[in-house]
Amino acid sequence: MIKKIWIMIIALLMFVSMAACSSSSSSEVEKSDVDVVSEVEGTVRVSLAGWQLESGIDPITGIENMGFNDFVKKEFEPRYPNIKLEVYQVPWENAQAKQTAMLQSGDVDIIYTGGAFASQWQQQGLLRGLDDLIENDSAFDPNIYLKGVWENSYSTKSYDKKVHFGIPAVLGRRIIMYDKQLFDEWGVEYLSENPTPQEVLEKAKAMTGKNPKTGEENFGIWWDGKSLNASSFVALSHAFGATGGEGTLNDLKNIKWKLNSPEMVKIFEWLKEAAKYAPPGILNTQGNENFGLEKNNIGIHLDATGASTMGEVKASGNKELLDRFESTLNLGPNGEGWVAVDPFVMAKDAKNVEASWEVLKFLSGPITQEWNYVNFKSTPTLADASFVEEDDKYMKTAMEIAQISKSTLLDEANPFFGSEIVPAINGFISKAHNGNAPDIQSYLDDLQSRAEKWSANQ
Repeated sequence: MIKKIWIMIIALLMFVSMAACSSSSSSEVEKSDVDVVSEVEGTVRVSLAGWQLESGIDPITGIENMGFNDFVKKEFEPRYPNIKLEVYQVPWENAQAKQTAMLQSGDVDIIYTGGAFASQWQQQGLLRGLDDLIENDSAFDPNIYLKGVWENSYSTKSYDKKVHFGIPAVLGRRIIMYDKQLFDEWGVEYLSENPTPQEVLEKAKAMTGKNPKTGEENFGIWWDGKSLNASSFVALSHAFGATGGEGTLNDLKNIKWKLNSPEMVKIFEWLKEAAKYAPPGILNTQGNENFGLEKNNIGIHLDATGASTMGEVKASGNKELLDRFESTLNLGPNGEGWVAVDPFVMAKDAKNVEASWEVLKFLSGPITQEWNYVNFKSTPTLADASFVEEDDKYMKTAMEIAQISKSTLLDEANPFFGSEIVPAINGFISKAHNGNAPDIQSYLDDLQSRAEKWSANQ
């Protein structure tokens, strides 16, 4: 009996030993799946505007999202075992002020932020140029990024386009979407793949009023009439050939403004007419809450994202909304529009440049962009983003627009654009929607005068 017991004990010990070896072997395989990229050592302080640090449940889809902290443990630490990250999350609402303070006090090395903030910091001498790091790093390939973004964005290149100070990490989606069901109910032909402003206006007009089939009130168009970057206006400027003037943002004093040109007049005439077919909510960035969903009552949405539709499809599994809501390019002659680019940048006084460069490359690279898309539907800046879901046509349209769009003087990187032109645009839209639009030529003459005085004082 004792002999049998000993045999059982020995057998049990052998089983436990084998299990432990198997477990150890499995763990080693998991670790070996991720090769070490760099043995560089150091601590890198990272400030992230708006990123979710902790894992959690998506309130729309009910699907668990992997937060940044868990992502770092899984993907970054095995590749860079000797680099420690100190991460600071900053809300978008006060990101510019907080991150500016961090740069000025030398408390940060790498920052993810808004493109307009980054361009201002570069002008103020708070950021480090990256060209020498790019040129001396054979492992870094700029060609992985969308060419139009890499070469033309003020969010990553200096105003004179001579210095690369950022790497594009996330795009803002600005596509045109329309509701095929409402078009059918009104008997209106669908939008073309690259609609003109006139086409949009005519079809918006034709779908404003009481729906002939449902009897419900419909609006032909929606755009953000209180936008901080006037994105729809920028798309219209491409369409009508309004550059805003001649010159460059690195020589503000010598810009030859053309804010009262015939092309600008046409844009404002379009806005005046389009305001008749939009819901009152455009004046407060509201009124489009149901667009992309079953209860939608708006025919055309300028500078949409498709996020609501994709979220609903993912949550319910019902793909009918994908057939109902179609996307097109933006209003420019080739589909151009305004493209937001949020970059990663490096502080001028980064403590450990070598380690910071490794971190910056990784956080703006394919692995991080795939995680950001899969978990939070952030639009990638990559030329080849094969991880984008096949059904996500809205994302693909946005990336196509980003590839061909170029920045002009009418851009959020332009200080006068944000401080004077955007408020003038939004103020005009508000007055037009309320039926008391001012004389357009006089309105623009005044804006032109203010711009000339502003440049003279630079």
